[in-house]
Amino acid sequence: MKRGRGGNVAIELAMWLPFMFLLIGGIIQFGKITYIYYSLQKTLNTVASYLAVQNGVNFCPDAGDPTIAAAIQFALTGTTDGSGPPAIFDLTADMITVTAQCLDPVTLTLGDCVVSGCGTPVGAQRPDFITVTIPNGYIIRPRIPYLLVDPIPLRPKAVMAYGGAS
Repeated sequence: MKRGRGGNVAIELAMWLPFMFLLIGGIIQFGKITYIYYSLQKTLNTVASYLAVQNGVNFCPDAGDPTIAAAIQFALTGTTDGSGPPAIFDLTADMITVTAQCLDPVTLTLGDCVVSGCGTPVGAQRPDFITVTIPNGYIIRPRIPYLLVDPIPLRPKAVMAYGGAS
């Protein structure tokens, strides 16, 4: 008489099922983190490209510049006045930093531009590149069943050649 193996299958299933849940949960969280990083990078690219084509005489990378504020709001909400719904949960305009960088002709390295003439008719040094970053990072808290994972700060960066007026 042949004995059934139904008990072995049940035990093996009980052993492998938690690993499968962990694997599936990890894959879902990895996809979520990848998509959020892509969305953050696209948002920063939108800010950089918006500012790179502005035809202002002086580009002053300070927080009070209305062009920078409009570019950030446009990337976050799709409107320059910030009246639309946010595209990314918990991402605020205060988290985004815009800097103007100039290329040193001798060393061919990027550095900060001289902004001492901002707001005057003479103007400041014309930037070569616009850099947009999230310096403190956008914090992601992965949720994988039965595992405690540390928060992950995502720090995307967008650099765009400045094509505005000289």
